[in-house]
Amino acid sequence: MANGGSLKWWVLFTVIIGTFLGRLDQTIVNLALPKIIDDFSITVTSAGWIATAYILANAVFVPIWGKLGDTIGRKKVYLLGFIIFIIGSVLAGLSWNLSSMIVFRIIQAVAGSADYPTAMAILAVTFDKGKERAQALGIWSASFAVAAVFGPLIGGPLIDAFGWRSVFLINLPVGLFGLLMAWIFVTESTSLKKTVSFDWWGAIALGGALASLVLVLDKGIDWGWTSWQSVACYIAILIFSAIFYRIETTHVEPIVDFKFFKLPVFTNVLINNFIVFMAMMGSFFLIPVFASTFLGYDATQTGYLFIPMAIAIMVAAPLGGSLTGKVSARMVIMGSTFVSAIGLFMFLDIDVRSSAWDLIIPMAVMAFGIGFGMSQRTGVIAAVVPDTEIGVASSILALARNIAGAFGVALFATVLHNVTESNLLSIARNSTLNITNALQYHEAIALMELQAQVSAYRTVFYVAGFVMLLGAITAWWIKVSKSAEMHDKEVIIE
Repeated sequence: MANGGSLKWWVLFTVIIGTFLGRLDQTIVNLALPKIIDDFSITVTSAGWIATAYILANAVFVPIWGKLGDTIGRKKVYLLGFIIFIIGSVLAGLSWNLSSMIVFRIIQAVAGSADYPTAMAILAVTFDKGKERAQALGIWSASFAVAAVFGPLIGGPLIDAFGWRSVFLINLPVGLFGLLMAWIFVTESTSLKKTVSFDWWGAIALGGALASLVLVLDKGIDWGWTSWQSVACYIAILIFSAIFYRIETTHVEPIVDFKFFKLPVFTNVLINNFIVFMAMMGSFFLIPVFASTFLGYDATQTGYLFIPMAIAIMVAAPLGGSLTGKVSARMVIMGSTFVSAIGLFMFLDIDVRSSAWDLIIPMAVMAFGIGFGMSQRTGVIAAVVPDTEIGVASSILALARNIAGAFGVALFATVLHNVTESNLLSIARNSTLNITNALQYHEAIALMELQAQVSAYRTVFYVAGFVMLLGAITAWWIKVSKSAEMHDKEVIIE
């Protein structure tokens, strides 16, 4: 097992490459959609399925890979996922129409979903001391946010210079490098508890519930939240969830063991993580839109705005991890989440005259808070769950993050849409236009729409700030019990 000298840090660097590559792919493809639309001669609505298919497949397979990693070997699953991801990336880069693109994106997503649960389990086994483990998990967790930040930064110039296919084909050389490192540095590990009967029916039921949930969250705004399509998804979610719960509570080796939810620490970290990521992902997907729509930034310029944010996360993650064993986890998580809320509230002054720094500083503050608490959240999960089931537990954490992001985007996009309409009606009711010139009339209407939209963005960040504050409050209940002292995990007891 790679737990000696500098070798363990090479293991960390190795899994960071895989995580970074998978998450980068999710963000960078969105920049390529306009070019893909033109090349395939498809509508924007149709192109939306390129992203939706990826999200659906990724969410469904995360728990399955986590269970398989604990069973047949984390290195085997990690390498298998990496190989399939590279193949899917090349195929996506060679796709010839929308149907082929969707199929190859699903292949990418299925493979990419293997990364999180196996990577976390690999790191938890490699770094078996509490403080080092917290630092390693914190640095690794930061790669998620860094990848999301660098997506626009790398994607813009890449697409402009080499076309949209390059965002997929670039995964071949980088992926092969990461695959070689994983082969060399990562040692095999499995759960001591061997699987006798894999829970395939539970996996299918979970897949149905998650697919229905993510689908309605992604398409609900377009369909309408009370449309027949949305209602059908709600019914499917309830049915599949009931079936899944029934299977999991009776199966000898469930995909998701509900006993984890009997651990107050596990459940409270999950709740805190869900709220924090909902606020972060739900509000921050609007920043590139605001920068391009109201400030006139192109994709590359927008990417530059996120560089300080990436730096803040990378600096904060190891700093937060270094406090393990010195400051209680709940205080670190609570304080860092509060800082993130302050960052979101700093967006309340944005308008069409905002400078780049008016966006950079709030993003950096928010990101520093998120990064500072990352290692503590993942470290607590790794501390309270037996090493034999870290893969399954981490897959639940990843699933919560994915669903939280989808919830956040759906929630704040709906808030933005509804508040914009409400603002426009309010402005219209309280305005009198003494204009006879048609051109001036249209200019006045455009200014009213602009004011309504910008004010709606402020409302979104206002709501997101309070959601993040709620996350800070929930951190109070993250209390690590004495049972977490097992295996020399160096967890602070409260």
